[in-house]
Amino acid sequence: MIKFIIKLICLLLISSTVLFSQNQIRKGTVTDSIEKEKINPELSGYPVVPFKDTLFLIYNKIGSFTAKERAKAISERIKSLYNEPYFYPDSIVLIKSDISVDIVYNDDFVVMSVTDLDAKSVGSEKFKLAQKNLSIIQKSILFQKENNSAENWLRRIGLVLLLVVFVGIIVFAINKLFRWIQFFLRKRKERYFAGIKIKESYIFTPEKELEFVIKFILLIRLLVLLFIFYISLPAIFSVFPETKAYASTLLKWIFSPARAALIGFVDFLPNLFSILVIVGLFHYLLKAIKFFVDEIQKGQIKIEGFYSDWAKPTFNIIRVLIYAFMVVVIFPYLPGSNSPVFQGVSVFVGVLFSLGSSNAIANMIAGLVITYMRPFKIGDFIKIGDVKGTVIEKTTLVTRIRTAKQEDITIPNATVLSSSSVNYSANTYENGNGLLIHTNVTIGYDCPWKEIHKALIDAALRTDLVEKTPVPFVLQNSLDDFYVSYEINVYTKHPNQQPLIYSNLHQNIQDCFNEAGIEIMSPHYNSLRDGNKTTIPGNYLNKDYESPSFNFKSEK
Repeated sequence: MIKFIIKLICLLLISSTVLFSQNQIRKGTVTDSIEKEKINPELSGYPVVPFKDTLFLIYNKIGSFTAKERAKAISERIKSLYNEPYFYPDSIVLIKSDISVDIVYNDDFVVMSVTDLDAKSVGSEKFKLAQKNLSIIQKSILFQKENNSAENWLRRIGLVLLLVVFVGIIVFAINKLFRWIQFFLRKRKERYFAGIKIKESYIFTPEKELEFVIKFILLIRLLVLLFIFYISLPAIFSVFPETKAYASTLLKWIFSPARAALIGFVDFLPNLFSILVIVGLFHYLLKAIKFFVDEIQKGQIKIEGFYSDWAKPTFNIIRVLIYAFMVVVIFPYLPGSNSPVFQGVSVFVGVLFSLGSSNAIANMIAGLVITYMRPFKIGDFIKIGDVKGTVIEKTTLVTRIRTAKQEDITIPNATVLSSSSVNYSANTYENGNGLLIHTNVTIGYDCPWKEIHKALIDAALRTDLVEKTPVPFVLQNSLDDFYVSYEINVYTKHPNQQPLIYSNLHQNIQDCFNEAGIEIMSPHYNSLRDGNKTTIPGNYLNKDYESPSFNFKSEK
């Protein structure tokens, strides 16, 4: 079926191409013959066109008839001969006169006259030129009568119907082929359509990918059908003499742009090869750089002062610079790169990019600076401003943090760079002791501090997710008026679990203090002051000053 359709389409294309070529050859032949007749370049000839095609040219006037009027009159007389119902070609004869050789029909209808001046204009003799024009007129009339006969019209109509049936078969076969392709793809969609995804995110699900391919196939089907219809029109128009001109015009609309595109592509081939060579060189240069970057990232190659986690972002920067340089090198080889329009569009795009991407550029530069500052990495538990959570993504433009309440917060890199950040995970890896977390309790002076220290350390050791080594320790932060402030410090390597650790630690402090018989309370004391004594310092008072006693008054 597919081979049959391809053969039909090729046959139709070949027929249209042959028709176009024949029309071009025919036009070229007529033009050449007319050009050969014209000997004197100072004279302008007027064509005799009774049936759309030029038969010959008229260069000179006769009497008051200009060359243009003569050509028009001769065309009308040839048309009248064509319209003669009982036309006999042998009835057209040559009759010599004193000044011309006349082409006459039925001894009384002068079709045209050939003078010595006409023969001289084309470099011939008067009688030979008249014989030549007579032969052209006879053949033209006979050809037109034969073309427009009832038998030929029936043949043309039959040929048109045959072409319509032929095109209908092609359309039917194309529709059937594309339906079969759709059925084939839908039936085997699990085999051919797995979707397109980056990492774990789908860009195209298998269903969407299938629908996209089906729509693309339908678009191809529509384009093929339109092409078949367009190609079939010149073939149908060429059947009738009245529409032959439209056939060549339609074919010219297709083949002229196609020819220009083909010539342009052939002319572009040297530049295309240059572009391919440049792209190939830069591609292998990047592959060589990528090899060293991978080795640095794996730790196989070590450079003093250059951390392994800098390898990938540094490679991304180098890749962007290399690609930018490659575009600059390739630009002169692109078609139309020297045109003012192309250059104007390039400048316009550059201005738009520079005006509309100032914030984006700021965030990109901030992201680059953050990369080389290394304040945190993916998975670290950090605090930026008022936001505290785990770093889940670092991109060129933003940093994403997931809080303990499972809220994903996006922070622009410019904001990250301008804010202070706290990394709780910095010392929680293999070589670190862990994050030191702490909480305070205040106990009165009546309770021995050693017992309080023991209760706090016991509570810390009972807490989950804390390190036993280094051991927890207690600091006495202040000796206040009524109580002492004790601070318990514990190490943990689970900074993202701080809310749970603090909750568990507080619970254990309550249990250990209750077990030790220590009441968690911050006492306050009230004293009754003897208000009768003055508050003036003693050295200002008289030597015989005595404080008044309390006065009580009892009532019954």
